[in-house]
Amino acid sequence: MAKQVTGQAKFQVPGGQATPAPPVGTSLGKFGINLGQFVQQFNDRTKEFNGTPIPVVVTVYNDRSFEFETKSPPAAALLKLACGIAKGSGVPNRDKVAKVTRAQLEDIVNKKMKDLNATEMDNAVRMIEGTARSMGIEVEG
Repeated sequence: MAKQVTGQAKFQVPGGQATPAPPVGTSLGKFGINLGQFVQQFNDRTKEFNGTPIPVVVTVYNDRSFEFETKSPPAAALLKLACGIAKGSGVPNRDKVAKVTRAQLEDIVNKKMKDLNATEMDNAVRMIEGTARSMGIEVEG
């Protein structure tokens, strides 16, 4: 008999720093899975991201087993990391907080390409440029 899916949960956790506390505990506790086992597997798989928020999709089965898929970090988090800023601008059309080059945008696209809905590099770069502009980051080149 095949396993039946009893539920699915989506949330973001800092890479390598998951704990059974929220958001992990509140999202997965209702399914009755072993939270310690999930936390350990997640932290082992994402330790190289060290604190960068990682979206995760957890599929829970009727025998309380689970599988999870990690996605690439959000574009905003990668842009903040590339620019070395803590947060974007409160008024992005007026106050610019940093500058980003085309090479940095292409590097971010390479990290996120499997999660973007673009097939060409140029279109994907334009998507990340839009995110940068909405955060008050000036795009050079």
